[in-house]
Amino acid sequence: QEKPCRLSAALLGEASEISQEQLYELLKYAALGKCHSAAQPSWCRIYHQRHLAGVVVVVLHEMSQLHFYRFYLQFKHLRKVFRHRFTLTPSANFPVSLYGEGTNLKPQNTPQGLTSTSSECTTKSSDLQCDPIIQRYGEKKQGLTSYTLTLEEQKKNDYPIEGSPGCKGYISTECDQQRTDSSPLFGLDCEMCLTAKGNEVTRVSLVDARGRCLLNELVKPESTVVNYRTRFSGITKKMLLPVKTRLSDIQNRLKKMLPHDAVLVGHSLNSDLQALEMIHPSVIDTSLLFARSEGRRFKLKFLAKAVLGKEIQCEQKLGHDPTEDARAALELAQFFIEQGPTKVAELNLEMLLTAEKLAEVSQNKAVLQPQGCGFQEQLNEPPPLSKPCFLDCLKVTGQKPLLLGRQGLDSSGLCQRNLSTSNKQILQRALEDVPLSKFSIIQFSLGPEYIASHLHAGLHEKVRSKLTDMLTIYAGPFEENFCLKSVKKEFGRCGPIQSLTVVTETFQPYVCIQYEVLEAAQLAVESLNGAEVAGSCIKVQRPVTAAMLDCSVLIKELELDVENEGVIYVAGLKKSLTETDLQEEFSQLKDLETLFLPKDLQSGKHRNCCFLKFQKSQSAMDALEAINGWTMKGSKLRSRNALAPGHLWRWIWQMNHSNGKQGKHIFYEKMEQLSDSEQDLRKKVKKLDHHIKKLYRSLQSNTLCVVLFPGMNSTHGSQSGLGLMGIKDDEGRS
Repeated sequence: QEKPCRLSAALLGEASEISQEQLYELLKYAALGKCHSAAQPSWCRIYHQRHLAGVVVVVLHEMSQLHFYRFYLQFKHLRKVFRHRFTLTPSANFPVSLYGEGTNLKPQNTPQGLTSTSSECTTKSSDLQCDPIIQRYGEKKQGLTSYTLTLEEQKKNDYPIEGSPGCKGYISTECDQQRTDSSPLFGLDCEMCLTAKGNEVTRVSLVDARGRCLLNELVKPESTVVNYRTRFSGITKKMLLPVKTRLSDIQNRLKKMLPHDAVLVGHSLNSDLQALEMIHPSVIDTSLLFARSEGRRFKLKFLAKAVLGKEIQCEQKLGHDPTEDARAALELAQFFIEQGPTKVAELNLEMLLTAEKLAEVSQNKAVLQPQGCGFQEQLNEPPPLSKPCFLDCLKVTGQKPLLLGRQGLDSSGLCQRNLSTSNKQILQRALEDVPLSKFSIIQFSLGPEYIASHLHAGLHEKVRSKLTDMLTIYAGPFEENFCLKSVKKEFGRCGPIQSLTVVTETFQPYVCIQYEVLEAAQLAVESLNGAEVAGSCIKVQRPVTAAMLDCSVLIKELELDVENEGVIYVAGLKKSLTETDLQEEFSQLKDLETLFLPKDLQSGKHRNCCFLKFQKSQSAMDALEAINGWTMKGSKLRSRNALAPGHLWRWIWQMNHSNGKQGKHIFYEKMEQLSDSEQDLRKKVKKLDHHIKKLYRSLQSNTLCVVLFPGMNSTHGSQSGLGLMGIKDDEGRS
């Protein structure tokens, strides 16, 4: 009997920001499963993957998170059906990141203007000039200083930087940047476990240039361990029980051990330094050194085998050996420096990786049932030299991926150029072909006239302006000599305040308050309107502007948003309370699944509010009733249903702190007629939502559906993407 598939993901706060690589993880596992060596994604979990009826990815070309929330009311189907939502890192070439580089998409017999393709791999030219390693470093050998990361590269790849807001309290190794080509190399690797604080170090290894182990120490985490991650770290509870060494001890030892011109080498070394809470100016990151296109990275295990001929991270061992990993990263850097970029490029690592994956597939003959051609015949084809992708593996297993979309939208040359195709034609073809394919990518677009960069800039300003208005409330009137401190204290109990100003243009003074979260502003309107504050009976309201006339409708729809089911907002917390304290305080609440405590992204300090996610909606309602009026550590709590989905905290904070006037609003604004282009755009968005609804309804039960607003990069800045996902059940819900 077919088991119902299920998707789970705790997408709150920083955990809801998903990279292209993490998205690729999900799609690869959904398409191939464990039987083809694909691993469960690190950020979510698919239950009963082998019972999936198929995977459908809907790509909304040149659209971003901004579009979804600007036209939130128009996307009626999307916001009500998909239970999981995440912010997506924008990509320079999004379709390529899904299809795989070097994939030659050959059109089949399709109506004019429509592209329907299956993945066919062809061998690219072996010209080394096209190799990303040569493009980055040139052909000549260079000293080690040419391969250390610049300050800009460190910032881009999330390395701890001196003076950076997120690195407050970090310890510097006190090494200077006076490195030379003869500076000593040291390999570093850490193993981490998950604690109430986040990722914390449990083991540290340091090796010198000869590979000798200088440090291999277990470390006791400061916070309560939530997950030892034994499968990867090799750390167990029993191992850490007698350990007395703390992070500060390791920091001091590393400072003493490293000479002033030391160069640290590691694989994704930024994670190790972040966990160590240490800053070091001179680093070589082997995950970046062996460059690949589109920001993809080779795994350390593969590089060790392909370049050094060494087997590491063997499955027989319990977890990774940090000394082994540190030594492997060090030797890889030494090989690169000694041999030079040309010799490394000649290894043709992409081809080796593809061959390795095909060999893994061939070992699973029991599950390989090729259709229309012999399996051996496919294996005898020359392996592609380009970046391998799961679409290639699907072909080897006899599955035909389906790619449908407008032509001319993809600058990579994957599609023919013809702008005559409509979304309606694409939908019609999708309704016919998607049921016949196990993996489908369907691309819709608003059309070229709506993707100009100046329109994106205008869209950003409109969303920012409306968001600012929704975060703002006016309170008053007050007496002439009212106590501003009392007002701030009372309104602060509703949530974190961004700015507070006194309005003196009126007969009696009013106060304008801009909050950091939507829930705080709404809570202030609901709980303090008509209340006595600072000796006055006051009225609390939002600004009256043309854009705010539908505010009450928007608030109601946000409350009903499927992603806010079972999530409540709690304000009035003391800022001294930690996440561990709150977990303990709220432990008595039934079915509590996740607690998210927002932080100021500049100072790193906790705000005086949190979000609680429950497994059941009824449990959230019961908790709401119980919490209102609670006193915690002398502070009275206020709560309400969540309004902003969990993935929006960072985005709202950034919009709230972007350029533009804050805390100053015109109370009454002249109604501006909506431009014809925006009215037309709203109609197109509504139609697009209807197309997706029709496509979704046609899908079989147990189909994973992912809708992607890829985001964009323009002269006006980068716009984050958005992903919505779910597995369709028998009732048509995700």
